[in-house]
Amino acid sequence: MYKDAKYVKGLTKMSDRPTPLPEILLVGRSNVGKSSFINALLERKSLARTSNTPGKTLTLNYYEIDQRFYLVDAPGYGYARRSKSMKGEFVRMISGILRQSSDLVAVFHLIDFKVGPTEDDLEVHRDLLSSGLLVHTIATKTDKVPKTRRHAQKKSILKALGETSVLHTVSNVEKAGFEPIKQLIEEALERSVTDASPDHHD
Repeated sequence: MYKDAKYVKGLTKMSDRPTPLPEILLVGRSNVGKSSFINALLERKSLARTSNTPGKTLTLNYYEIDQRFYLVDAPGYGYARRSKSMKGEFVRMISGILRQSSDLVAVFHLIDFKVGPTEDDLEVHRDLLSSGLLVHTIATKTDKVPKTRRHAQKKSILKALGETSVLHTVSNVEKAGFEPIKQLIEEALERSVTDASPDHHD
């Protein structure tokens, strides 16, 4: 589906953002598998590099897709070895993109399907929802849970999140669940065009 996908840059401050395009922000814990998610979604083997030291870098990584939009990979949160000052920096960075980016059209909040939402996940989730942005919750690594237990696990996660919205599930290993995610992206991009139109009076 995506013909051209490339890494553009990693930045630590919003003033260094690349040429404006609609942005979709990926947020999740350090070991939730964001890099693997990006590679599987874009059908690339190693566009996003997985790190052996999760949470080490504090940069927003911009990936340009078909010159239409950016996937913006935020630093992982909740990493035990991260200092308090680095955690504060992470919060400021995410707050910055949520408040300053007029191009942000959706947020994908990734959680681990097997682990379920941690306290950090729940805290970030509440913050994202309060931002007023379109937030989609995506559970990764569904293959880590036996198929007979997946329905119950999904219900458990939704209960923990305290919401009635849809929980999307994906597996990089099984190459499953990514078509609906691509549809979410298209809908977000279409909505951003409609909202920007001078004929839109909602």
